[in-house]
Amino acid sequence: MRSRFYADLHIHSRYSRACSRDCDLEHLAWWAARKGIAVVGTGDFTHPAWSQELAEKLVPAEPGLFRLRPDLERDVLRTLPASCRTVTRFMISSEISTIYKRGDRTRKVHHLLYAPTREAAGTITAALARIGNLAADGRPILGLDSRDLLEITLAGGPGCYLVPAHVWTPWFAVLGSKSGFDAVEDCYVDLADEIFALETGLSADPEMFWRISGLDRYRLVSNSDAHSPPMLGREATAFTCEPDYFAIEAALRGGDGFAGTVEFFPEEGKYHLDGHRKCGVCLTPEQTREVGGRCPTCGGLLTVGVLNRVEALSDREAGVRPATAGGVTSLVPLPEVVGEILGVGPKSKAVAGQVTSLVSRLGPELAILGDVPVSAIAEVGSAELVEAISRLRRGEVIRQAGFDGEYGVIRLFEPRELAGGAGTLFDLAPSAPAPSASAPSASAPSATPAAPAASAEPDAAGRGGRIPRQAGR
Repeated sequence: MRSRFYADLHIHSRYSRACSRDCDLEHLAWWAARKGIAVVGTGDFTHPAWSQELAEKLVPAEPGLFRLRPDLERDVLRTLPASCRTVTRFMISSEISTIYKRGDRTRKVHHLLYAPTREAAGTITAALARIGNLAADGRPILGLDSRDLLEITLAGGPGCYLVPAHVWTPWFAVLGSKSGFDAVEDCYVDLADEIFALETGLSADPEMFWRISGLDRYRLVSNSDAHSPPMLGREATAFTCEPDYFAIEAALRGGDGFAGTVEFFPEEGKYHLDGHRKCGVCLTPEQTREVGGRCPTCGGLLTVGVLNRVEALSDREAGVRPATAGGVTSLVPLPEVVGEILGVGPKSKAVAGQVTSLVSRLGPELAILGDVPVSAIAEVGSAELVEAISRLRRGEVIRQAGFDGEYGVIRLFEPRELAGGAGTLFDLAPSAPAPSASAPSASAPSATPAAPAASAEPDAAGRGGRIPRQAGR
């Protein structure tokens, strides 16, 4: 049986707006290993300064993949817990925002681009540089039709491909409620057959896609869209193929080697239900229809969320599983689990210390959430932690759905079950301290890296700058 690995192929560098200054290759490699991600996207390959860093810091690994050059890789491995000391591979990737007129409507769509070589990425970049300013943002906004962006990507050379990003996001996605497209084919027209995968986004999961027969032909992928390294792996795609670029592409095209996805519970995404955040109004699709699509408090238009949009386009009941489907695992990030037990926020020092101790004893975070035997967790953790992981694996969670840019909340316990807080998960002190924030740039990051200034309004993806969940979809 082929071994399974996780890939997170939608991330950003520090050159993208509202991203942490720690989004450099060393921090990304460190956190990918800590999370259990084997292959991570570089993000932002069209940005001139980031492209130069990729050229200086990465060396070829398996076909189409890269790794840190040896001196940097040694420094990263040296500071990782022994339980997570694995070498991270990078895949050249970027996200492009296109805003353009087609027909009588303005279209706003985000896309993920992939290239197997620096030369191919350079060819794509050169073509896009003739259209807009690539140095202004790691995720540039270009006045370019989605179909033409796909054509430019394919012209980069063999192996280059495009995946529509977080396809249900209301404001900036191919099937979002504001896009004007009701099918992927409507967006990419004569080149639509070149699209073979779609990104689910945080506010949707594969089961929602399966309601629409027209989407059966696409492989579904999930990624974190991380704007800071600790957010890596909150969603990911699982593979059993060889860990190289062309095997991953073939797995997405044909299915052999594609194992499925790790997902947020879609209610946690900030566009799952309809609503009006300013008035605190959150509605189900049925309730939205009853009020005619307008806020019952102020009369303004509601933001139509992902669930409503899926229902509008669905042509069959839930429960149909298409042949392209992979496995689906819904998880809650480990810091959120620990934070709920301790009664503090997931970014707190207490949570960072406890998660570091867990990882040092049990391995990467994704493995703890999904694979490590509960008996092993019980040997080092509290009864509350064992119960939390057990409930999570059974899907027994309490869901409060997000809406109109407001994140939802997923809980594992009723408040009365954790009265007073657990205080600690362990009887033992942490076996490996979190790396120091003052370490040299080539070493590992702190457990709580500095966050960028929060944005008070959605960015071009409809995703606010709130950290740590700054990229909700």
